[in-house]
Amino acid sequence: MATHFSPCSSSSTNFLPSSCFKNETTVLFSRFAVTVPRKSTWVTQIHSRIQGRKHFHIKSSNGHPLNAVSLQDDGSPTAKEHDKSQGKEKPAIPISEAEKEESTLSITVVGASGDLAKKKIFPALFALFYEDWLPENFTVFGYARTKLTDEELRNMISGTLTCRIDQRENCEDKMDQFLKRCFYHAGQYDSEGDFSELDNKLKEKEAGKVSNRLFYLSIPPNIFVDVVRSASLGASSLNGWTRVIVEKPFGRDTESSGELTRCLKQYLTEDQIFRIDHYLGKELVENLSVLRFSNLVFEPLWSRDYIRNVQLIFSEDFGTEGRGGYFDNYGIIRDIMQNHLLQILALFAMETPVSLDAEDVRNEKVKVLRSMKPLQLEDVIVGQYKGHSKSGRSYPAYTDDPTVPKDSRTPTFAAAALFINNARWDGVPFLMKAGKALHTRRAEVRVQFRHVPGNLYKRNFGTDLDKATNELVLRVQPDEAIYLKINNKVPGLGMRLDRSDLNLLYSARYPREIPDAYERLLLDAIAGERRLFIRSDELDAAWALFTPMLKELEEKKIVPELYPHGSRGPVGAHYLAAKYNVRWGDLSSDDS
Repeated sequence: MATHFSPCSSSSTNFLPSSCFKNETTVLFSRFAVTVPRKSTWVTQIHSRIQGRKHFHIKSSNGHPLNAVSLQDDGSPTAKEHDKSQGKEKPAIPISEAEKEESTLSITVVGASGDLAKKKIFPALFALFYEDWLPENFTVFGYARTKLTDEELRNMISGTLTCRIDQRENCEDKMDQFLKRCFYHAGQYDSEGDFSELDNKLKEKEAGKVSNRLFYLSIPPNIFVDVVRSASLGASSLNGWTRVIVEKPFGRDTESSGELTRCLKQYLTEDQIFRIDHYLGKELVENLSVLRFSNLVFEPLWSRDYIRNVQLIFSEDFGTEGRGGYFDNYGIIRDIMQNHLLQILALFAMETPVSLDAEDVRNEKVKVLRSMKPLQLEDVIVGQYKGHSKSGRSYPAYTDDPTVPKDSRTPTFAAAALFINNARWDGVPFLMKAGKALHTRRAEVRVQFRHVPGNLYKRNFGTDLDKATNELVLRVQPDEAIYLKINNKVPGLGMRLDRSDLNLLYSARYPREIPDAYERLLLDAIAGERRLFIRSDELDAAWALFTPMLKELEEKKIVPELYPHGSRGPVGAHYLAAKYNVRWGDLSSDDS
């Protein structure tokens, strides 16, 4: 018997044809119409059922009031113009105090037995519960194919739960309370029936209250669509909101990313899809906009007139270590540069948004990405770490990983030069560098300013003017910090200059433990705040920059330059920087 797949089935190898939009119907929301699949239940939440209530506003991690129920389509100009034609602004959709008690939050972690769920998602949920950020009525369900009982799930995740450093007195009690709210349901990812059984369990816990449901897809991308289809038909909320958090990778190139988006939108609206990039939840990345837009000393300098180059650097001091099979399908460019570093670049370079509203911020990020030139192969260096012995210890090569083909050309290191074609940044090189098995672990943004024209103290620096360059550094990890390198006179009778740091070290200034990025992003998803999540057009613009270069790299079978495990990376990265008269800031003696 032949096996039949839906056009958007994860098992199908065909590119998504136009036929995937057959059997659609138009669902009229209160103010505009959208076209959705006939069977979808997640996209039919009607605005009218929540009108006429006494209101209060839910707040997200940034303190702004938010929509309690997501009904906005995709932020398209058509929808916005329709709103204006009706003489209305899109209001926040709040909840009354009585309704707060009558509503529930059900969080389902799909792929609950995986490492990400155990190490990041469940601990983040517990941290939010511990700090009283979660609503009073909430439950957490784990869903996976592994056969587990509720108690076995609790035992599995209990070892990864930790309490805040400054509040240990009620840790055990809080942990017990949280674990009692955790349950498990085993099922297949492509089974509507199994998700219907989950739905029955959710309804039992929700006890007739308004049900708001959040699904976190901690699963491989090849089964995203199967899960979304099965859950939408079997476990969507009928009287509240339903949202889905999707983990990267969002495809491998423009084509596969677009196909994934179209398939997800058969069952979800854009506002129900929360594409998570956990780097956007990092404290220093969040602080980037605050630093720039709320400090007069920085905003006037934030342009080609004063900034010589910007460096976005990511390095790990370990290799793939068991993840080689997954990593070999994507490589460092897709894994780190196309998402983490590019998202930080867009936040750094964007114009001042109209407001802190999610759509205003994301609109400015999209403008930056669309202003950039697609990456050229001559502006990219790729490398791969090789085996190395140091101090009597042997370090394996990338291809020593048993899950990696011996002839793999997948880069574990990449450096690239990107440019933004707009009035603010024309001609300024944005250099990216990312690699595994390097000499240190760090993630940082380095802003190197131009040389002082006619510097009176030029002779005191000798011929190396780079030593006199002011540099602003935002260290995302480890040991979060912001510091500005300035030139300073060394005390004494002579005229000797020194390079010093004006340093904000977070651990010294803010002794309270910094929340994990997943905590912030989960909280925002629950509240409906989309500012730190990636919109579909933003994703399209990002892939448009990298896809041509990635295809050329693979078609020409470019062999990556080898570099020793634990070194500073391939020599080619230095030549790339020198091509644009740049010196990597993380290689200076005071940053090593």
